[in-house]
Amino acid sequence: MTDPKLTPPQTRAQDIPFVRQCSLEGLRSALPLCWPTPTGTPPSPKRDYRSHYVYLGWDELKDPQAWTYLSDFDLVLRLVDFSGLRPILAQRLGWTSAHGKRPFDPVSMFLLTSWQIVNGWSRAETLRKIQHPRYADYAQWFGFENDLFPSEGGMRYFLTTLGRLSEVDGDTITVELDKGETVEIAIQYLNQLIAGAVALILEAHLVTPETWQKAWVCPDGMIHDAASRMRCTSVQDSCYQPTSSAEPRPCPAKEKDDHRRGCDCDTLACAAICHYAPARDAQARCVWYEGSNQPSANNPNASTNPSAQQKGKGELRYGYRSLPLQFAEPSRRFSFVLLDDLLAANAREENPAAALLLQLNTFYPDLGLDVVAGDAGFGYYSFLHAIYQCGAKRVVDLRAHTTDKDKAQWTTRGYDDKGRPICAYGYRFSSNGFDADRQCHKWLCAQACLHQATPAVQLENVQYPPQDCPYHCETYQHGKSLSIKETFDDKSIRLVRDIPVGTPTWKRFYHRARNASEDRNSDLQCWGLKRLRVYGKLRTRAIIALADVWLNLTTLARLVREATVAALTLSN
Repeated sequence: MTDPKLTPPQTRAQDIPFVRQCSLEGLRSALPLCWPTPTGTPPSPKRDYRSHYVYLGWDELKDPQAWTYLSDFDLVLRLVDFSGLRPILAQRLGWTSAHGKRPFDPVSMFLLTSWQIVNGWSRAETLRKIQHPRYADYAQWFGFENDLFPSEGGMRYFLTTLGRLSEVDGDTITVELDKGETVEIAIQYLNQLIAGAVALILEAHLVTPETWQKAWVCPDGMIHDAASRMRCTSVQDSCYQPTSSAEPRPCPAKEKDDHRRGCDCDTLACAAICHYAPARDAQARCVWYEGSNQPSANNPNASTNPSAQQKGKGELRYGYRSLPLQFAEPSRRFSFVLLDDLLAANAREENPAAALLLQLNTFYPDLGLDVVAGDAGFGYYSFLHAIYQCGAKRVVDLRAHTTDKDKAQWTTRGYDDKGRPICAYGYRFSSNGFDADRQCHKWLCAQACLHQATPAVQLENVQYPPQDCPYHCETYQHGKSLSIKETFDDKSIRLVRDIPVGTPTWKRFYHRARNASEDRNSDLQCWGLKRLRVYGKLRTRAIIALADVWLNLTTLARLVREATVAALTLSN
């Protein structure tokens, strides 16, 4: 157990195996960390490039002073050899032939675009800097030479193509919904890049084998404002369809209950698409974002005026929602992204999150899943069922329902509003642990009625303590026992949890995993990705995936720096 009074860097500095294995001296024999190329990836078909990335070595890191002035991005350039990324990028760019124009090395474009992302620059600003003599060392590290640099159009094409071909193979994963229905979710192959960065983290021994085999993961969406300006909050897919007098386009704004003005779409400007629908962000949508997972009635910011509560739906946001699956390392107190996806801002998260869980075995076949945490927005069948399929513990916040307030139903259905079993006389059961082999949560009544416990539900016409309970006899030493697997006896899964909600163990799992996701969102905001600088879902998909790659890589560099500085301090 780590000391909560210590900061994460202080905790890691006291971790002797971490300092010994993850410092420069510990990694010396493994440097450079080579980007892994998946088995079966064909080589790039291009024979020549206008630039050419070559790894330049890590000799500079032997100087202790270098660790004080090199940024995390600079450290990554010296710690990692990106040559193995070339065939992967060539495949993701759809290159199948040596014919055509002589392109820039895809690794050079990857590094240049990544440099832009981590510094929060525009394309124009990035190109001005890379051509300036002050940044000649970066041009050399990226592989640009002879004053040949890409144009803004070239950088835009790189992002667009990566985003467009991320799911071009048409591969999907089936997510099971309730009532026997299913939905197909596209597999995003840009996650290969994120998996490559994770492989480097594992190669640097930043994650212990024990933690990797008992992984804590947590999905959590982040809203990104679109580069286009919102003009109508009711924009839908139909707004982007052609209209004519024979088949007039419906107006979703006019169909609202509050009688909005909307658009008649009877002008030439509206012929192809409604002129209030941003053409360059056709997949972006509006959402009222409350910024809180707590019910409005319990929120201290909620209005006491019921009519005002109905109107106050939060902050209006227009754009997209990134959905990462975050890995939390509890002992060394850091996190990184395993997989991600991109949705419209108003899209539901539970089905794509379930698809990400089911893809873990594809991208990380050696990962052992132990705990999956999430807020109440993930408390639906598809996600809870996917966790159960993966053999992990469900540490997902409870999604309330109006029936939970009726205590009279608790004894009928057999559980309370927190998912704790209730006996026929209204007494709560006690947890007796989780059986990982059988995937069931064991509960005992422990004859609570004979130990002066207060029933959760006081029934009428029942004498307390009850005299006719069949579990009072010596045959049942611990009273009635239950084994709750995927669902309760009534086939409900909404409140089934594998760790009792609200207990110290629950809080430790839930808050640590949830904080990992908040760390990622904070870092992306620091890189200027709260509001996007690129138009369209394709480029947004690519830039968010590359940002998650570099969140992992800069985490690697930061931790190696901490271990190296701690090792130097110990040696002195």
